[in-house]
Amino acid sequence: MHAGPTTPHQAVETLAQFDTASGSLLERAVFNHRKAVMLACAVITVLLGVLAATKLTLSASFEKMIPRSHPYIQNYLAQRVELRGLGNALRIVVENPNGDIYDPKYQATLRKIHDEVFLTPGVDRAWVKSLWAPGVRWTEVTEEGFRGGPVMPDNYDASPAATEQLRANIARAGIVGSLVGNDFKSSMLVVPLLDTDAGTNQRLDYRKLSHAIEQIRTRVEADGSARVHVIGFAKLVGDLIDGLMQVALYFGLAAAIATAIIWLYTRCVRSTALVMACSLVAVVWQLGLVAALGFELDPYSILVPFLVFAIGVSHGAQKMNGIMQDIAHGAHKLVAARYTFRRLFLAGLTALLADAVGFAVLMVIDIDVIKDLALTASLGVGVLIFTNLILLPVLLSYVGVSPSAAARTLHAESEAAQNTGFNRLFGVLARFVERRWAMGAVLASAALLAGGYAVSTQLKIGDLDPGAPELRADSRYNRDNAYITGKYSLSSDTFAVIVKTEKEGCLKYQTLVEADRLAWTLQQVPGVQTTAALTNAVRQITAGSNEGAPKWLTIARNQDVLNYGAQQASVNNPDLFNGDCSVMPVIAYLADHRAETLDRVVVASSEFAAAHSTTERQFLLAAGSAGIEAATNIVVRKAWVQMLLLVYGAVIVLCFITFRSWRAVVVAVVPLVITSVLCEALMVALGIGVKVATLPVIALGVGIGIDYALYLLSVQLAQQRAGVSLAQAYRGALQFTGKVVVLVGVTLAAGVATWVLSPIKFQADMGVLLAFMFVWNMVGAVVLIPALSYFLLPSGRTPSVVEPALAV
Repeated sequence: MHAGPTTPHQAVETLAQFDTASGSLLERAVFNHRKAVMLACAVITVLLGVLAATKLTLSASFEKMIPRSHPYIQNYLAQRVELRGLGNALRIVVENPNGDIYDPKYQATLRKIHDEVFLTPGVDRAWVKSLWAPGVRWTEVTEEGFRGGPVMPDNYDASPAATEQLRANIARAGIVGSLVGNDFKSSMLVVPLLDTDAGTNQRLDYRKLSHAIEQIRTRVEADGSARVHVIGFAKLVGDLIDGLMQVALYFGLAAAIATAIIWLYTRCVRSTALVMACSLVAVVWQLGLVAALGFELDPYSILVPFLVFAIGVSHGAQKMNGIMQDIAHGAHKLVAARYTFRRLFLAGLTALLADAVGFAVLMVIDIDVIKDLALTASLGVGVLIFTNLILLPVLLSYVGVSPSAAARTLHAESEAAQNTGFNRLFGVLARFVERRWAMGAVLASAALLAGGYAVSTQLKIGDLDPGAPELRADSRYNRDNAYITGKYSLSSDTFAVIVKTEKEGCLKYQTLVEADRLAWTLQQVPGVQTTAALTNAVRQITAGSNEGAPKWLTIARNQDVLNYGAQQASVNNPDLFNGDCSVMPVIAYLADHRAETLDRVVVASSEFAAAHSTTERQFLLAAGSAGIEAATNIVVRKAWVQMLLLVYGAVIVLCFITFRSWRAVVVAVVPLVITSVLCEALMVALGIGVKVATLPVIALGVGIGIDYALYLLSVQLAQQRAGVSLAQAYRGALQFTGKVVVLVGVTLAAGVATWVLSPIKFQADMGVLLAFMFVWNMVGAVVLIPALSYFLLPSGRTPSVVEPALAV
């Protein structure tokens, strides 16, 4: 949206009457060399288009989606090599729908799946667990001492005897509920993943891995002998990327809707086509620059082209509107283009700076995917300066608008049209400068603000639903997660506290006692199912070494007894501590990963760590999927407040520079504040928490939404300064920019509303929230600006305004 002068230029009907040396240096450079400008833009479009088509990739990285500088994440990354299986892992459950796991046909299928998964690139093979993994073992105490071996008998041949042996080994191994379903109808493969593909030394391709698992699933389920359920970060990202492949369809739908809206406003095919074309060129430039700089598109930054396109259409619509008005009053199309450029370039530049503010503040969030989103969006806003503020007026100077569109513009300004269409609406809106209407609007807004704030206090940080909230509840991934959660006692939501000591330090009596106390402390936290640590294994082995006597089910003070217990534990559970016994995890299995559960576990763990860490042993938070998510929630909670302060601070500064009046700043910013609070209340009503996906919404809504107030007030204040009354000034602002304000609000909302169709839930959530903010920012601007102006900017108290629309 852009403002323009409050009075039209004197129409110049022929080029001979126009002074080509008039205007700013930039205007003369652009319009006196139009062919060079178009040629340069065409060359850039081709080059960046080729880059976007050949170099741009769609991917996602585990590390880019976590706050790497947070102490919890740094602790995890520093010990990641020692903590295999506590980071990025797949869990594959193979179900027998026609029997139980002892069915020979099922075991043959399970073995084949195990072998295929084991050989899949990117799998950390040494740590794979399943019934067919030799590292999954059983142990028992006999009169002769300990006996043990792999759960899968060495001589398994599917005979009744071998099957009974397998049944006994599973019982003795104590893996029911962890690797074997509680109903014995399924078993699990735990598949830790490497960060890089050892064969190619390239970063692990999650989409390729997900497709490999899907191929295995398809083959297995083809004959109905088994069902496969898969969960884990890699599978989630693979499903997200597959869902993103449909984004092109929604982009096309958004473009079609925007085209229809613009055409209905102008009824001019040629100018509507140019607006759409220049906005698409902006998207091509943005994607090409992303590829040229070596970035990738991920599930978050894939949404940026939607925003760039929608913003481009809104700016292009105003350019087209200005040229249409001048041509309607008799100006030549080149002269009209220059007049429009002269009036609107700096206003458009100011608007794009306001948009950039909303993106730029996202850079403070310590999560790489959000930083990438902010950078790619800033690139998109930058290219709009060239494609929609420069290239579009140049193209329109050749094409112009249709005579019928110009005639419609004149008719809209005629006396006969004053009580129809937009003019009737503007007549109602103009009444908000009257005392009664202004008071009613302010009181109603205050009531909305109070009610919205009361509801927004219930806004939660983090995930509020089980499963993967990034996907819809009925997605295959979430159905798989529901099955696994229902059939297994130990969830995939693990929170690990890292116990770090000197070499061999984790075998010391005092260290084991402290770790055992930590495990007991975590068990008392609501939401914790159980805990696992080296202390459990040592206690059981100590009792087993003494004929299973219950009094020996303890941690002995004798170091030789502890050493023996740890040595035996490492055979069956090598992931309980690292090679030199300097790192061991205490793992809590959580009932869910909701924010409340994670907060309770973090508080209990951090308080224990603060009270019990010494120079000899340190309790470090946190590893495991829930530990990483807890760190992310902490960063998001801090960033939420920080982001709001920064975006509003930047917008207030921008408005103050523009208006030089605190009263005008209040008038401009109050509608944004109300919309932000109502958006938070809407998040509560829809059950949406503040997380990585929803964090950018408020910043984007405020950064783009300030445009409405910026340009309505620019025109209104300029007219008031010229001595016009508030009522006449606001009516003039509505006539000049009001149509485009409404048009842009609808266009922006329509552009993001198409995201609601996405199979990716966080995209749908962002679409709903952004559409809500765009519409309500528009409504708030056209209703509250006159109402607040009645009290703060009445006639006779008009600030001196630095008006970007006129400063050429």
